[in-house]
Amino acid sequence: MRRRMFVQSVAALGMAPTILRAQAPEKVSIGVLRLSSSGPLFIARDRGHFREQGLEVEPKIFTAAQQVPVAVTSGDADFGVTGLTAGFFNLAGRGALKIIAGQSREAPGFQLNAYMATAKAYDDGFHGLKDLPGKRIGITTTGSTFHYSLGLAARKLGFDLAKVTMVALQQLPAMAAAFKGNQVEGVVVPVTIARALEAEAGGKILGWVGDETPWQLGALFTSPKAIAERRPVVERFVRAWAKGCAEYHAAFNARDAQGKEAKGPGYDELLGIIAKAVEQPPERVAIGLPFIDPQARLDVGDIHSQVAFWQAEKQVREADAKAIVDLSFVQGHINVPAG
Repeated sequence: MRRRMFVQSVAALGMAPTILRAQAPEKVSIGVLRLSSSGPLFIARDRGHFREQGLEVEPKIFTAAQQVPVAVTSGDADFGVTGLTAGFFNLAGRGALKIIAGQSREAPGFQLNAYMATAKAYDDGFHGLKDLPGKRIGITTTGSTFHYSLGLAARKLGFDLAKVTMVALQQLPAMAAAFKGNQVEGVVVPVTIARALEAEAGGKILGWVGDETPWQLGALFTSPKAIAERRPVVERFVRAWAKGCAEYHAAFNARDAQGKEAKGPGYDELLGIIAKAVEQPPERVAIGLPFIDPQARLDVGDIHSQVAFWQAEKQVREADAKAIVDLSFVQGHINVPAG
């Protein structure tokens, strides 16, 4: 009774929202994959950055990138963070999603995903990305991040992507099996699988996507409805997310004078947080830590390039790159097109 009277009294003074928020954090959910690129979320949640913003965050774990934007579109999740695909841009183009901050980037010096050739194909002359035309290359699905990486290689080297036969194998284990069985001549795969294929099948890494064809791989997004109706919540979420990005970047993206990885502040603690969240040993997680901007900024120009690519591939119909990115939640985005 006394507590109720107290809350009623402060409500009359316009103070109730602050007190109630402190007592009962607002619950929000986010669709996410168990990947190291989701590290800023796991760090921000474990270290209390969301609680500082009056939020209680429930991660909803998915197994494929396309599932995450579908969950946000349907209302099953308030936010999503994952790699950008043709399927994402189709939903965003219909007005269902807005990109609000950056996640991982394929960046020089970061071994995240590899272009690979089988031992047999290498012996037959498949020695570099210039040799991709005429080859069968395993990917997960048409419209995937691996598909886009091959498109970037084609653009860089000036060949027609249609001359590459992309074999959609759906799952990473199926890609590894096809590689070992010489059912394909190459694949684009994450570093952990690339290293295993090197050791177990004599596969050859032809190059790293970050070195050969850098791009904005992932992003944080939500629905336009959430921005319109719950903007303060979105702002608080992004502040906590950006704090996680800053701590991730300081710990894992440091490089020494020779450009080699150097352990930054909190490395072991934060690696442990991510390893627990992705259910992998820390040493396995450590070999595939991507670049994440410390301010959660986007390479906006690359978002425009991705939309144009998928439209040229006839994978995306209606999408306006400028309309699907909301730049107001993070300051200082890079490579922002004029106008």
